[in-house]
Amino acid sequence: MRKLVADKVAAIQPSGIRKFFDIVSEMDDVISLGVGEPDFDTPWHIRDEGIYSLEKGRTYYTSNAGLLELRQEISKYVQNKYKVSYDPKSEILVTVGGSEAIDLSMRAMLEPGDEVLIPQPSFVAYEPCAVMADGVAKFIDLKAENEFRLTADDLRAAITDRTKILVMPFPNNPTGSIMPRKELEEIAQVVIENDLIVVSDEIYAELTYYDEPHVSIASLPGMKERTLLLNGFSKTFAMTGWRLGYACGPAELIKQMTKLHQFGIMSAPTTSQYAAIEALRNGEAAVQEMREAYNGRRRYLMHAFREMGLECFEPFGAFYVFPSIKEFGLTSDEFAERLLREEHVAVIPGSAFGKCGEGFIRISYAYSLENLKLAMSHLQRFIEKLRSEKQ
Repeated sequence: MRKLVADKVAAIQPSGIRKFFDIVSEMDDVISLGVGEPDFDTPWHIRDEGIYSLEKGRTYYTSNAGLLELRQEISKYVQNKYKVSYDPKSEILVTVGGSEAIDLSMRAMLEPGDEVLIPQPSFVAYEPCAVMADGVAKFIDLKAENEFRLTADDLRAAITDRTKILVMPFPNNPTGSIMPRKELEEIAQVVIENDLIVVSDEIYAELTYYDEPHVSIASLPGMKERTLLLNGFSKTFAMTGWRLGYACGPAELIKQMTKLHQFGIMSAPTTSQYAAIEALRNGEAAVQEMREAYNGRRRYLMHAFREMGLECFEPFGAFYVFPSIKEFGLTSDEFAERLLREEHVAVIPGSAFGKCGEGFIRISYAYSLENLKLAMSHLQRFIEKLRSEKQ
C-alpha cells in the first residue's frame, strides 16, 4: 500500500500549546492562565443580532467573499481606525477566523522555495502554513532587550534573494510587544528597498495600552500595495467561537485568495457575518470596556512580578505577559510542568512559540482579576521554592 501521509505534513510538529493542555485536561482544580481567549461573553447586542438572523431564516450561503454589507462595514472600520482605504468589492475577503486568512495568504503567494521571514516568538500557525504552501520558513529571533520588537537591522540581516514574505505579528502573541510608528517606518523602508510583501497580522490591534494608538504598516507611504492586512473579530469583540476574520489587500491577491477560499470553504458562517455587522456598527463601547479591564489586569501582573522579583519587560499589546524564568535553571517546559503539577497553575512554555522563546513563559490575562490574584499567590510560592532549592 502506498504511503498515506505527505512527508511535509508528517514533519510538522504538533502545537506545543495543545500538547501542554493535554496534561491540563487530565487534572482537576487547575487555575489556567494559558488560553488566549477573552473571558468576556460576546456582547449581548451582537449575540442578539446573530439570533435574529436565524429567526429570519438567514441560513443560506453568502457570496464567497462574504456579505457585501459586512465588507462595506469592514472598509469603513479599517479606514476610520487605521487610515487605510480598501474597496469592499475587490480588496476585502471575509474568512473563517484569522487563521484561514494566514493559510490562504501563504498558498496564494508562495512558489516552491520562496522564503517567509517569521519574527519569533510568535503565533504557532505561521510556520506550518508556510511549509504546507511549499515555502521555506526562516526565523528572526526577537530579543527581550528590544522589548521583542523587530528591528530594521535584524530584518536586513535575514533577507536573502529568495525572501518573498515578511510576517508582521504585532501586537504580538505571546510577548504582548507592539511596533510604534517610528520603528514601523524603519521596517517599511527595508521592505520597500528589498521588494518584500508583508503579511501583517493585526488581530490584537484594538487591545493596545501605549501612548499612541495602533499603527498599521499598511497605512505608511508605499506600503498598502505590498501589504496584506489580516484582522478579525475573535479578540476585539470576544467572538472566538464565531470563527470570523478578514483580509484586506491588493485586488489581484484578494481575487486569488477568494478562489482558494471558494474551493475549500465556500463562505464564512452566515450567522457570524450578520453578528459581525452589528459588532462593527455598535460595538465600540464594549471594546473600550474590555480594553480597560485588560489594562487593569496587565498593570496588576506587572506589579506582582516586581513584588516577587520576576523579570518581565512591560508589554503594551494583546493580553499576554512573557516573564523570564531563566534564573531558575529550568527549561520553559520543565518550569511550566512543575508549576502545573505542584501548584495547579497552567501557563504556556515560551518554547511553544519558537526556539527563542526558551527561558520564558506566556501568561494570559484574559482571566478575572480574582483568578489572577490566586494564581500569582501560587506562582510566588513556587518560585520561592525554586530559589530555596538553588541555595
